[in-house]
Amino acid sequence: MKFHLLPWLLCGGLLFAAGVLKFCLPGYSFSALVCCILAGILAFYEITRSLLPAFPGPVHAVRTVFTICLALGILAAAVTEGFILRSACFPSREEVDYVVVLGAKVRPDGPSVSLWDRITAAYEYLEDHPDTVAVLSGGLGSDEPITEAECMYRELATLGIDPKRLLREEASKSTWENLNFSLDLIEKTTGRRPEKIGVLSSEYHLFRAELLAKKCGVEAVGIPARTSRPTQLFNHLLREIAGVWHFIILGE
Repeated sequence: MKFHLLPWLLCGGLLFAAGVLKFCLPGYSFSALVCCILAGILAFYEITRSLLPAFPGPVHAVRTVFTICLALGILAAAVTEGFILRSACFPSREEVDYVVVLGAKVRPDGPSVSLWDRITAAYEYLEDHPDTVAVLSGGLGSDEPITEAECMYRELATLGIDPKRLLREEASKSTWENLNFSLDLIEKTTGRRPEKIGVLSSEYHLFRAELLAKKCGVEAVGIPARTSRPTQLFNHLLREIAGVWHFIILGE
């Protein structure tokens, strides 16, 4: 049995990177998971390579099935990422009466980076579209000092947006609830449920948000908030693939 050092060094490096991402960089857990998966794939091929001379038939069959499944998985991920990037890079420019601004983490000292990105994008959009009303959507997480909606409301009001143009939806815990509860709030406020709304979120999140909006029975016009940290964008673009397939399989 011939021992190949390089694959195991790569596995070790990937597992070390996963540990750093998981325990030293909050918010990068999915990238850590990807590193672990890559390490597992390398280990699988190296272990089965070493077993191939002793059990050529069964090992070859297992490697073939695994390789086919892996190729199909990579193809599905690539196609899904293509749809995610299309929504991120080529948003619609249609006018809307209402835009739902999806919340993100609120830290003890204020908005997280992702939430600041969305607040900035919401401010710019509302400045450019003075007749549009924003529904600020996001409830209270277990470790958040105030609701995400209240945090966005305070920051946008401080920036000069008329508070009368800002509705707060403070009960939601997921994107599905963000959209459903926001539509309920619009209907309660105006007496009718809109057929089309703007959805403002981080660019990597727009495709899934648009899918969820269709399930809510409305057409969504995606409005991207550009992610200011490139490493965060890369991490979330990978994570969104899993999010989209979670929606496809489980419907949420």
